[in-house]
Amino acid sequence: MQLQIGIDGMHCASCSANVEKALSALPGVNKAHVNLALEEAMVEYDERKLKQDRIFASITSLGFSVRETLHLGEDEHIRKMHEAFRRMLISWVITAMVIVFMIPHMLLKTSILEHSADAWVMFALSLIAMLIPARHVYISAFKSLASGIANMDVLIALGTIASLLVSPVSLVVKSISPHDFAGIAAMILSFHLTGRYLENRARGKASQAIRKLISLGAKTALILAEDGSEKEISIHKIKAGDVFIVKPGTKVPTDGVIVSGTSSLDESIATGESMPITRSVGDPVLGATINLDGYFQAKALKVGSETFLAQVIKLVSEAQHSKVPIQLLADKITSIFVPIIMVLAAAVFALWLIFPDFMQSVALAITTIIPQSLPTSGIAAALMAAIATLVIACPCALGLATPTALMVGSGIGANKGILIRSGEALQRMKDVDTVVFDKTGTLTHGKPELLQIQTLKGDQDSALTIAHALELASEHPLANAINSAAQQRNLQAPAREDFSSSPGRGIAATIDGQSYRLGSAHWMTELGLASSGIASDPSLSYAGKIYLADEKEIIAVFYVADTIKEDAKDMVQDLLRKGIRPYMMSGDNPETAQAIAELCGIKDVLANVLPADKAGKVAELQRQGKVVAMIGDGINDAPALKQADIGIAMGMGTDIAIEAADITLLRGDLKLIPLALKLSVETFRKIRQNLFWAFFYNLIAIPLAAFGVLHPVIAEIAMAISSITVVSNANLLKAKF
Repeated sequence: MQLQIGIDGMHCASCSANVEKALSALPGVNKAHVNLALEEAMVEYDERKLKQDRIFASITSLGFSVRETLHLGEDEHIRKMHEAFRRMLISWVITAMVIVFMIPHMLLKTSILEHSADAWVMFALSLIAMLIPARHVYISAFKSLASGIANMDVLIALGTIASLLVSPVSLVVKSISPHDFAGIAAMILSFHLTGRYLENRARGKASQAIRKLISLGAKTALILAEDGSEKEISIHKIKAGDVFIVKPGTKVPTDGVIVSGTSSLDESIATGESMPITRSVGDPVLGATINLDGYFQAKALKVGSETFLAQVIKLVSEAQHSKVPIQLLADKITSIFVPIIMVLAAAVFALWLIFPDFMQSVALAITTIIPQSLPTSGIAAALMAAIATLVIACPCALGLATPTALMVGSGIGANKGILIRSGEALQRMKDVDTVVFDKTGTLTHGKPELLQIQTLKGDQDSALTIAHALELASEHPLANAINSAAQQRNLQAPAREDFSSSPGRGIAATIDGQSYRLGSAHWMTELGLASSGIASDPSLSYAGKIYLADEKEIIAVFYVADTIKEDAKDMVQDLLRKGIRPYMMSGDNPETAQAIAELCGIKDVLANVLPADKAGKVAELQRQGKVVAMIGDGINDAPALKQADIGIAMGMGTDIAIEAADITLLRGDLKLIPLALKLSVETFRKIRQNLFWAFFYNLIAIPLAAFGVLHPVIAEIAMAISSITVVSNANLLKAKF
């Protein structure tokens, strides 16, 4: 069973890593992943071995709380933002008062009150900052330590408490100036809370895809009661089988089928098409689509998690919860980061006390490049370096680097009609060098169309009228092609008599006293009507031929074929420009398959491929060292979609194909294929940029802090900037699409 849980109280990558470790350790849990950016956990477990209450208890025991609503709604997000802003504002008001007392000492070497009195005022102000706007930091740190783990709040708490306690210690240790430390705690907290606020703003922008999708759904449904009255209920209370009413200008509450009425619907959320679609009795309707003008009643078929919109949200959410292989190193480092930094800070303090000359010489060497104004010896220097080491260390950037980029990338994909099932698929997609297309329904429309009428006697409209009359009652795909063409020309079918059918050959009937036959070339030969001598258009060699004859001779030939999609050729050219080799796979004979492929601009054709052999053909290409993406829409494509490195299902295809695929194109639009490739490349580029910045920041910043070059306040500013940078960089991805 899969369970998705909203979690409040996580502030850093160590928090999410500790929750993930605790969940993974539970008996019966197969897989657990915690997403810091989404503030959610995804747990796969055996419900026979583990109950939900145990999972929730594991989270709360670490000092976090389980959220009632899974995804943060817009209102909840705004509330959290306001709370973060309020804390930041109060902290800066306190810090401003601290600065008033610090500036005279720093610039004029004087005091406002008296030397020690100023220090005690700053001590009191820093204590107020700890107890009021930053209280949650210390509560989180205490809960974290009480549960036997350490998160980022522990580092901030230790750093600020250490700086605060120096003031009373300075009364005993005369070598320490209380002015150097008294106001540091307040300033660190102000910059820390500012970073939290700005980071939350950026994370909110990154995670808005889910909120946007959720907002698309209707909040209520108008139900037709048994007595014929209308009753408005919450969307969560609607059941399969309920008949609901949809009035003009309202959203369809859930997936169903129309039982009365006709209307035009805006189905752009599902199809991407801006043009309204007319729906009438017997037609399906999707929840969240908009009824434009008519009134209709529909029967609910799918509700809750089974609806189209819910499935889209589920796929996007799963993608955002997934991990890319490149993240594994960051995860390993994050899981042990905070304890290592605590040990390192203690070591730095000790080294400055034991080897002051060496540490000072290194610091002085560094300051030839980076100026500093810190104490260069004694316990003051040791304290400054230790505090700076504590507050500058930031696993947050490492923890946010990948998930924020995935969130933005999958959100962009969802808005464009590209649903990416996992981060791993997103990473693999960028390496694809070969794309194998199923023909029918993928490169083609999936239904035959009448391409041309070759008349040997009479005109085209006359021949089509007769064929239309013969095929009028048939549901055969070839008959539908002829009937549709006749309807487009507004041709009326005359009455027919003496109708007969020869299975596998064709049909015959009498129209206006004249006998006609419509069927295959083989049947015409059997009837003694030669068809071989009829010249045909070489460009239509792939098309099927249907012959119309009277009692004496063939009078017309109808060319019917499944036509390629309008954007197929442009899409193939786009792939070729990117260096990707396209293949077409079809069960057709080589001549027909080659003709269709040429229309699309594809040179490599796999013809006469039985459905059961499709996966084998994909495997054969993989053995040649190719990274293969398979694109299909039918049930028979599912094994090949699974076999391929990346399986891409056309969204208008079957549920089985979509389930087997790594990526689903909601609209069945071929232009989305190059776009999906670009999305993969650009998203992965952002992930690499973010991870590089996160590693580079810690690699440079921690040694500088350890050698006493960075003031603790500057260290906190740098720490906040690092987290904001990776989240903001992820958001820049939107500008490319």
